[in-house]
Amino acid sequence: MEGMRLKSLFLYCLLVLFFLSSPVPAHAKRVLTLNECRTLALDNNKQMQVSRVKQSIAENQRKSARTKYLPRVSAIGAYEYTSRGISILNKDQKELLDNLGEVFTSAIGREVGKLPLDPAKVKELSEMAAPYVAAAQGTIDHLGHSLNEALESNNHNTFAGTITVTQPIYMGGALKTMNRIADIKEELAANTLEARRQATLYDIDNVYWQVVSLRHKQNLAESYLDLVKKLDHDVEKTTEVGLTTRSDNLSVKVRVNEAEMALAKVIDALSLTKMLLCQLCGLPVDEPIELADESTDEIAPPVAIPSAVSIDNRPELRLLQNAIDLTHQEVNLFKAENRPQVSFIGGYAVTNPNAFNGFQHRFGGFWHLGLQVRVPIWNWGDVKYKIEAAKQTTTVANLELEDAREKIELQVRQNRFRVSEANKNLALARSSIANAEENLRMAKRGFEEGVITPTTIMEAQSAWLMAHTQKIDAEIELQLSHTDLLKALGILK
Repeated sequence: MEGMRLKSLFLYCLLVLFFLSSPVPAHAKRVLTLNECRTLALDNNKQMQVSRVKQSIAENQRKSARTKYLPRVSAIGAYEYTSRGISILNKDQKELLDNLGEVFTSAIGREVGKLPLDPAKVKELSEMAAPYVAAAQGTIDHLGHSLNEALESNNHNTFAGTITVTQPIYMGGALKTMNRIADIKEELAANTLEARRQATLYDIDNVYWQVVSLRHKQNLAESYLDLVKKLDHDVEKTTEVGLTTRSDNLSVKVRVNEAEMALAKVIDALSLTKMLLCQLCGLPVDEPIELADESTDEIAPPVAIPSAVSIDNRPELRLLQNAIDLTHQEVNLFKAENRPQVSFIGGYAVTNPNAFNGFQHRFGGFWHLGLQVRVPIWNWGDVKYKIEAAKQTTTVANLELEDAREKIELQVRQNRFRVSEANKNLALARSSIANAEENLRMAKRGFEEGVITPTTIMEAQSAWLMAHTQKIDAEIELQLSHTDLLKALGILK
């Protein structure tokens, strides 16, 4: 039993030592496919984020334009202090009202004096009526004074407020045109976003395939370096036995140095290009990454594009069409300026003081309804000139669209030709590889048999290197020309 425990402990210690001694990479490489690189680039591209924000802005502007059909409700409040009040009566009228009883009694006295009565009798009657006349005079003076005060406005402090509802009925077609312009601007923002998206994918595809190309060329450079090093080792042995000369040995060593320099350049270029790829993907530039197509011996050819695909998918053409549509709507907007505009207005207003029941120092209000009509009569041809300028702008936009369409059609033809040439070059490169492989194999055998000089085998190695390089270039050129064609057609997804 004790022996089994010692054996188990010994095995446990061996396992611990094994795991402790196993190398653990400090930074594991992140493997990325082309689609993953595209997704990262689209998510982290600042211009894409700007385009998304602009699209949101255009959407909100379109929603704002829709609200112009709806009634507007507004409230206004005001206060005003004036140094003088409004007076309906002049000074003479005010004085007359304050002494209205005296004027009234004087008038009665004059009329009584005109009566055909005995003076003694008149005097007696006057003495009897005197108390009543005095009372009536005081009452009438009080009434006149009260009326005078009632007619005083005393409007030094004025308060006013109103709630108004305005509903456009007919604005000469301006509202419809403004909504159409908002729709076009939203389409324009969407097309701008699509153009930016395709440009981002185009950039990331180019850098991705450059990294793949450099990685394959690094592998090729390493294989070529191994070949020339093996040749250098063999030539050194044959030089020692006198089968080759010292000059042959030095020539091979120069070729080794050239291969090492070429490998170093490829490694540096690969490192810099990966930094650029990380920057486009929004990753730290020093993050170790590996691409899925780096480790493949053969790069899968892209799917062929049907020849019937239209260039109308190109976002740049849609942007130019949006510009034409905007100029058409500008013409309609200018025409609306020469048409009548009708609006309904209603609301409720209050004032303090108010004169609805005499002058009262409290709030009083009233409802009001009405129509507002604006009819343009004369503007010295301003709208006419604007319309002519907008029509000329439309002409320019149409010419730019036609020019862009012709250039894009030429671009599509050129890229289709490039794809066809890349396929031919790839087929020739693969055939050249088979010949170069066989040539190198025969050269190695001839060198081993002593019937071929080191110069001949170095030429065979150079031909082998060139054939493989041409194959890598043809594969990458096929991918890049295919990407160019997708972008030219506007279907880069």
